[in-house]
Parts: sequence; C-alpha cells; structure tokens
Amino acid sequence: MKFLLIIFCLLLLYSVIIEPNILTVKHLKIKSEKLSGLKLVFASDFHFKPYEIYRLKRLVRAVNKQQADIILLGGDYVNGHKKGANLNIEIIAKEFAKMHSKYGTFAVMGNHDGWQGRREIIELFEQNGIEVLENKNKNFETFTVAGVEDLQTANPDIEKAIAGAKNPVILLTHTPDIIEKLPQNAILTLAGHTHGGQVVLHKPLVVPSKYGTKYAYGFFETKGGKLFVSKGLGTSILPLRFNCLPEIVVIEFE
Repeated sequence: MKFLLIIFCLLLLYSVIIEPNILTVKHLKIKSEKLSGLKLVFASDFHFKPYEIYRLKRLVRAVNKQQADIILLGGDYVNGHKKGANLNIEIIAKEFAKMHSKYGTFAVMGNHDGWQGRREIIELFEQNGIEVLENKNKNFETFTVAGVEDLQTANPDIEKAIAGAKNPVILLTHTPDIIEKLPQNAILTLAGHTHGGQVVLHKPLVVPSKYGTKYAYGFFETKGGKLFVSKGLGTSILPLRFNCLPEIVVIEFE
C-alpha cells in the first residue's frame, strides 16, 4: 500500500509539475503540389497563467527557431473564465509581436477569450501586428488563410470566412466541431480546443467535443479535406497533463 501511494504521488508530481512544462515540436509533412515549399507553425490553447511569463517567452523562442513562412494561432490565450486568472493579455500580445515569419502571424479567438472579452484581446493583438481572422481571410500569392469565430462564444460563418478566397484555403478554427461544414477548397483545417484530452490513459479521459474522442488529436482525412487537431500548450480545469505533451506543430507542404 505504501509503495502504491509513493507511485501515485510521483505520477501526480509528474502530471502537475513536469509534463505541463515540457514543450515539444511536432513535425508534419503534407502532400500538396499547390503549396509545395510552404512551412507554417501552428500553436493553440495557451492558457497562460499569471506567473507564466517564462512559458510565453520560451514559446516565442521556439516558434522563431522554426523559421516558418507563416504563424497561425488557434485561440485560448487566457486562462479560466474570469479576468485575473491569467497573464496580462497586453504582455501576451507584445511577446507574440516578437514572433517572426515571412507572411506574418494570424489568429482566431477561443472560448476562454470569448468569456474574458474577445474584443479587447482582438484590439491588443492587432495593435501588435497580429491579424485576427474573425470570419474573414487573407489572400497571398499561392494560398489563402481564413479564420472563423469561436463556435461556443460567437458565430462561426465559414461561407463568410472564405468569401473572396482566390487560392487554396488553410482554415483556422478553435474547435474541430465545425468539421461537418468544412469548405471543399480547404487544403487544410487547423483546430485546437480538445487539448488532446489532456489526460490520456488507454484513450483520452474527457474531450470537450460533441464527437467525443473521435477528433481529440491528430491528422484526419475527412469529406471536407484534411484536418489537424493539436494537443495545445496549456491546461484547463485540471492543472495537469498526463501522456499528452504540450506541442507546437510545424507543417511543411511538399
């Protein structure tokens, strides 16, 4: 019994202190002649707590090290449901402004951002050079990046988001639960929100999705095109992770 108690305490220590503070870089290659050579970094579900400036700065360094063509952010920059439970959003925005790429940094909002004042976060992001795609898009030479509002706290409108898209679309959404409405011209859809389940034993214990664990994490071929759902970076509700390492994702088209 004593041995089991020691094991439990060690696992708890690992899950609360160690794993949530690990940062991994996942590399993914996707076949696409139209976007061949394009390299992007995707990061989501940050949930920065008041004392986590070190985690924010480490993230910016890790993203810049990838030398990406474009940086995409998937929402939930703040932590909890009320202001005061997270790192000051102005600090977050100013640090994000230090991320560098050829085409810039683009973002969508998540449900936690909606609960804590979406408009204020959007304004601070855009003041710091981060373009927020709220049901709109941005055309580049060979691709279009589009983003939708959060499903839980706003009104995602995919048709509006891709209106005027001149190229194959990379679609940014906070949650994968819009999967049934993915546009046919989306080369790739990127989502977060699920945290990969955050605690994974044989399978994720709890996933905040109407599809259960089906789209908890990973790369999927769907009727609407390719979908990648990230494990994200932070923790929500329970301040722990187990067998679900925080990650940023580097995607290279070839």
